[in-house]
Amino acid sequence: MDYVYSDGEAWIRKHDLWLRQHRDGDLAFTTAFDASYEEAIQTVARRDRLDRTIEQMAADSPFTPLVNRLGCLRGVGTLTGFALAVEISDWHRFTGNTIGAFLGLVPSEHSSGQSRVQGSITKTGNSHARRLLVEAAWNHRRDYRPNAGSVLLTRWEKAPETARLRGQAGNERLHRQWVRFIARKKRPVVANVAIARELAGWCWSLDVLDG
Repeated sequence: MDYVYSDGEAWIRKHDLWLRQHRDGDLAFTTAFDASYEEAIQTVARRDRLDRTIEQMAADSPFTPLVNRLGCLRGVGTLTGFALAVEISDWHRFTGNTIGAFLGLVPSEHSSGQSRVQGSITKTGNSHARRLLVEAAWNHRRDYRPNAGSVLLTRWEKAPETARLRGQAGNERLHRQWVRFIARKKRPVVANVAIARELAGWCWSLDVLDG
């Protein structure tokens, strides 16, 4: 039997019901199903416990003010913001232009004589922070609108007004960039890396922001 779930996000209620509907089979199948299902459920529960613990740490640490400011950007929730704050630590080592290079989000370059050819991104530096920014960047394309939803508004309540204004400016700018890329029929994965590179600069600006 070959079952493939393609009706939305995995490990939510709908997915769980779909799994249970496909449990029917002989003893060998149901035994294997139950063992795998139990392991997956335990893994998800363990992940959720760790996430809650990390959120508690993020709410009471030297990085908390920065986490709250980073949360003004779409896609940068508490877990992502805390991880970026810890992984990069001293943001003042960079500028809005150089932080992308530090994270390996800039194109590689091959020059020969008068020719200059750009290749894929360098992928140097902190791979974890780079992955977080690439994942966060997709949120600026979603629904093709930069308007703040209830989750983002809740995060804004924890940040000063200057950060909220800067964050919304970044959200609007990154969304416009996505619209331009779509109009130019840019490959989504390539466009998203470009958005992630600019998102790194907006994160930097929120770290060095006064007020």
